[in-house]
Amino acid sequence: MRKLLSCCLLAILLALIPARQALAQGPTALNHIALYVVDLQKSSDFYKNVLLLAEVPEPFHDGRHVWLRIGPHSQLHIIQGNKAQEHDINTHIAFSVPDLAKFMAHLDKLNVRYGNWISEARKTTPRPDGVKQIYLQDPDGFWLEVNDDKF
Repeated sequence: MRKLLSCCLLAILLALIPARQALAQGPTALNHIALYVVDLQKSSDFYKNVLLLAEVPEPFHDGRHVWLRIGPHSQLHIIQGNKAQEHDINTHIAFSVPDLAKFMAHLDKLNVRYGNWISEARKTTPRPDGVKQIYLQDPDGFWLEVNDDKF
């Protein structure tokens, strides 16, 4: 009986080794977010001109994909082919900027509509931790939050 118990314990411990090794590799990281859009050019222009994202090479070269850098190791993949649909503000992508007031002035200059969580135009929503947020929609109606979080 002791041998059986010892063998079972050894088997359990050996089974845990791969899980421990996976944890030692580090946390899971965001690679990309993909948005399926109606008009690739319109969406691409919006993200490049309004959010000031830089385009990066994409491997498909089929005219249906645009990739944009959203962080040191993260991208936004825009893919053409969707039909128009509504999106709820609760599902949104959040971006941080160093100076929210300056970014809001940029939006005003481009005549881009934005507001707080309850849709009051040109107003911010304060989070309990003091971070200020605004919300806007891209050409396909996807909701975006822009805030002044410093991490």
